[in-house]
Amino acid sequence: MPKRSYPFMQVDAFTTVPLGGNPCAIVLDADDLDTDTMQAIAREMNLSETSFVLRSDIADVRARYFTPAEEIPLAGHPTIATIHALAETGHIALTDDRTTISLELQVGPIPIDIISKNGTLDRVIMTQKQPAFLDKLPHEAVSAAFGLSAVDFEDRVPIQVVSTGTPQLMIAVRSKESLKRVRVDHQELGQLRVETGFFSTHLFCTEGVTDRGTTFARHFAGPPDVFEDPFTGSATGGMAAFLWRYGLIDDPSFVAEQGHWMHRPGSADVEVAGPRDNIESVRVGGPAVTILRGELCLDGKR
Repeated sequence: MPKRSYPFMQVDAFTTVPLGGNPCAIVLDADDLDTDTMQAIAREMNLSETSFVLRSDIADVRARYFTPAEEIPLAGHPTIATIHALAETGHIALTDDRTTISLELQVGPIPIDIISKNGTLDRVIMTQKQPAFLDKLPHEAVSAAFGLSAVDFEDRVPIQVVSTGTPQLMIAVRSKESLKRVRVDHQELGQLRVETGFFSTHLFCTEGVTDRGTTFARHFAGPPDVFEDPFTGSATGGMAAFLWRYGLIDDPSFVAEQGHWMHRPGSADVEVAGPRDNIESVRVGGPAVTILRGELCLDGKR
């Protein structure tokens, strides 16, 4: 029979400060949970994603990620949070200053590097899938969805769906001032999502909020999930590939920032591998902080 209690953690990813970055709920030893129950738990958690850790036949470990509304094939901050939780609890043994494992996701296995210093967990780095550059949209097609005008868009590059595992709409804008003007029309965004088939939308500029940052971004989930995400690791990978391909950055390694205006500042170290016209992969990494440890009880008993 399925057990009715599960080890549970909540981890803030892409931050060294509790209550910063992006929170993820992590349910360990979840092999006997069915999909409907996982989805119900994700609705209960009501975070941008909840992670379920499972055994894998093809990798060191497997995880499934759910938003409150649906399963997602690849995500960044749940990956950082999940591997952080597994390393912190000893489910993954740290063998050296760099421990490399494979993580099975819905898109297949991806490499993970766990960096430690003097035996202490420091950060987690995920290598995302080779980017696919998909549909392009005219600027006027997205203006109504985000309350922006022609002067806000970076007109040297297209608006385009990019996927490093999850298809996301990349919208480059001129400045942080343009990002401040964003006002989401959820009906327009939902229609755009249906017509184009992307999962969510990443709006960004080549200005950091701090001296370390090269980019700053805002990220919006489409209906039926309706929220702004504090830090989005998968979209940061797609954004990096987009910036490198279209020549908006000179250095393929940089720091991406997000979430500061939501009072959840986060940052990631990003590295694009390969020439601009044939990008091989994108690496996105950062630290994480555990803020909750406990037990998920599904039997109604305390």
